[in-house]
Amino acid sequence: MTDTGPAPSSGTSPGTGTCPAEDAGTGADDGFGTGPEDEAWAIAERARACGGVAGLSGGLFGTVATYLPGRRLTGVSVNDRAVEIAIVATMERPLTETADEVRRAVTDLAGERRVNVRIDDIVEGP
Repeated sequence: MTDTGPAPSSGTSPGTGTCPAEDAGTGADDGFGTGPEDEAWAIAERARACGGVAGLSGGLFGTVATYLPGRRLTGVSVNDRAVEIAIVATMERPLTETADEVRRAVTDLAGERRVNVRIDDIVEGP
């Protein structure tokens, strides 16, 4: 099951351009706070905004998720050691380029943690 969540607030629709967050610097102007809940949402927003990303995926059994008070964010799992992002990619560009762009887009939010980007599905268009 794919959870695409809210549309990116950057003005760029998913899978249609370059990732605007790559030039975002520290993430201080993302409009998100600094708690774990806000961090997970900011990571999801940046991943969705990257070129070649049609949406986020929870994985085969929905295990890639961040559990928040009263809700669940599918496609992003954040802990003290790593950030895992599961995406549905489009065929508009090489998959490695898409994964690398997502990784670069969230690196400043991840801090010292490892960022793992996995491609769970591929679709023909955005």
